[in-house]
Amino acid sequence: MRLPSSIFVSVSLFTAETTAALYLSSTYRSAGDQIWQGLTLLFTLVPSVLVQLTLTFIHRDLSRDRPLILLLHILQLGPIVRCLEAFCIYGSVGRVEEPYVSITRKKQMPRGGQSEEVERQVGQAEGKLFTHRAAFARTSVIQAFLGSAPQLTLQLYICVLQQGVSIGRGTLMVISLLSIVYGALRCNILAIKIKYDDYEVDVRPMAYLCIFLWRSFEIATRVVVLVLFSSVLQLWVLPVVLLNFLIFFLYPWILFWQSHSPFPENIEKTLTRVGTTIVLCLLTFLYAGINMFCWSAVQVKLNDPDLINKSQNWYRMAVYYMLRFVENASLLLLWYIYKTDFYKFICAPLLVLQLLVAYAIAIFFMLVFYQFCHPCRRLFSSSMTQGLWDCSSLLCLMCNSASPQNRPIGKAILEPPSPFQRKEPANEQAHDTASDTTDDMPNDTTYDMLNDTIYDIPNEMGNNTGGGLNGDISHSVSCNA
Repeated sequence: MRLPSSIFVSVSLFTAETTAALYLSSTYRSAGDQIWQGLTLLFTLVPSVLVQLTLTFIHRDLSRDRPLILLLHILQLGPIVRCLEAFCIYGSVGRVEEPYVSITRKKQMPRGGQSEEVERQVGQAEGKLFTHRAAFARTSVIQAFLGSAPQLTLQLYICVLQQGVSIGRGTLMVISLLSIVYGALRCNILAIKIKYDDYEVDVRPMAYLCIFLWRSFEIATRVVVLVLFSSVLQLWVLPVVLLNFLIFFLYPWILFWQSHSPFPENIEKTLTRVGTTIVLCLLTFLYAGINMFCWSAVQVKLNDPDLINKSQNWYRMAVYYMLRFVENASLLLLWYIYKTDFYKFICAPLLVLQLLVAYAIAIFFMLVFYQFCHPCRRLFSSSMTQGLWDCSSLLCLMCNSASPQNRPIGKAILEPPSPFQRKEPANEQAHDTASDTTDDMPNDTTYDMLNDTIYDIPNEMGNNTGGGLNGDISHSVSCNA
């Protein structure tokens, strides 16, 4: 049985960040900065309360007679108590014979096209430790993106305004950055284990290193860009943040309404419809908070029983990073245009170049992780290179269709051809550039923008071999007229 080191790291970061934030808020109070004190406490207490509620909800303490545990959660000491409980369970393993043992079946990674299923006995102690690990993995994500990320942005903004970094503020910023990166790392590992729950997943140290570097460059760059932009255009930073947040908050609900699926009722049996709605809103709220600073490895899908999209959608990831890169570049350009003499001691062009290169380095480590270090890359239905190539082909197709000499994208491109359509003779009507390109290509790939579905349109008559959702390829019946 593995040592619950991830639980110790989560509790250590939570305790260190809370302590540093409380100390820094006391210094703000002594200096008379009541606004900074209030915001620092806000970004400390709100995620702390959400962490306590999450631990209570996962361990089902409300339905059990444990008043002392509930009191400690009210006092915001729940993570420390849970950590001690997990280590006590780990220390008691092997001393007492367990009366009940369950059997789990997991598949191994396929080798040579075959995958073996392995049975394994799991005792009560190991089952309890698994629950503790799952609970702290989720609380690390909550603490990172609803507490540490806003806290780091606030403290860096104060450093820019005051042109200095105190010891307390610098300590809190370093701990917050580590907490965010660790939360993003746990989010990646959690997404892998949820998507490939039937397999025995072994994450190697090189994978952890790639995720750490990927998330460090991505999050640090994003925070610096937001702080620079807010330092010169204070009134415009709120619309930018709210627009980003609302888009990612409403996106899962829009997909859910378009799917016409029934309302999820299997989250928790004891929850009413109102309680289920609140839980789903909190889930999409966290999803929006994650995507505000980095790509969320866990994609929310409300019409799925597990509320998680288990397919690997390269198209959506590529679109996110391209749009985020353009947004960061635009915000940096606005900062460069409207910067004041406050930044006269900084080489502004060099800073802009460094931030853009840092974000490109983050994308590079992301590509390395998915191409070489992902523990389940053998199970991908399509390679990442092919997915990114298909996405770039779609963008080229859209750009060519929008040019004056081409037709706009219409039914002939976005839908499979009907078998009743007739091709007109070449001497009666000349084809335009888009039509010629489509007729000459042996395999034209188009996308359904609503459902992220790829249609394959061959010129020769083919059979319908299956459908795919969220980036999977589906072949449609077509006939050469």
